[in-house]
Amino acid sequence: MALDSGFGRMDLNPPATAPEEIIKQFAAKESEFQQALNHYTYRRIAKVQTIDDDNKVDGEYYEVDDVIFDPTGKRLEKVVFAPENTLQRVMMSPSDLQDIQRGYPFVLTAEDIGQYDVKYVGRQKVDEIDCYVFDVSPKVIEKKKRYLLGRIWVDTTDLQIVVTNGRMVPDDTRKGSEDLHPPFMTWRQQVDGHYWFPVYTKGEGTLHFAGGNGYLAQDVHMRDTVKYSDYKRFGSTTKIIYDGQDITDSDKKPDPKPKQ
Repeated sequence: MALDSGFGRMDLNPPATAPEEIIKQFAAKESEFQQALNHYTYRRIAKVQTIDDDNKVDGEYYEVDDVIFDPTGKRLEKVVFAPENTLQRVMMSPSDLQDIQRGYPFVLTAEDIGQYDVKYVGRQKVDEIDCYVFDVSPKVIEKKKRYLLGRIWVDTTDLQIVVTNGRMVPDDTRKGSEDLHPPFMTWRQQVDGHYWFPVYTKGEGTLHFAGGNGYLAQDVHMRDTVKYSDYKRFGSTTKIIYDGQDITDSDKKPDPKPKQ
């Protein structure tokens, strides 16, 4: 996938606002968005497929999850549908699941941006949306953590990420223990009139497994798709009781009880 496939011409002129200030502002907006997202429920449909030489699916992992809250307000993921995993040439690893849950819907908050080198590239239109474009790469890779290596497009008005493209790293390249991942692109849409939410991810590429320790070398064509839908803000179930009456949706107190 070309980084700017289908996008407009890249304007390489320096922005009116210093890139460092733009980065600071959009990271703050991303933190605000992350806080809002933590109060939304949604459905995630994830599909990981292997593709044979005839471009046909020969193995598939498929799972539908609802990201919801329990009665105490604790956030959790509920499996709605998960047919038998038919992948044979690859296995779903913990990092694959981590990418589906948190990597593909990438958010670059003020708390996390210090972990990245962020380089201004230019301005470019995504459909009709004017965007700042940045290349991002991790400064240091810590054990058991996943990072984006790629490019982000940030709305020049709302200062939120609207497209993410790249790879989640690191890969494990040790022979016999290889854990490789395809490049991906994630699109967001403004679904509540204020925040840009992830709605679709597509990842595709040929992974080169060197083999070893009894495993043969092979190239595996992978295709990942993730759809996010049904965003709903989690509402409080708290009721306001006044003089024995539920006035939760009322702007004023009810009339007092009639005198006996």
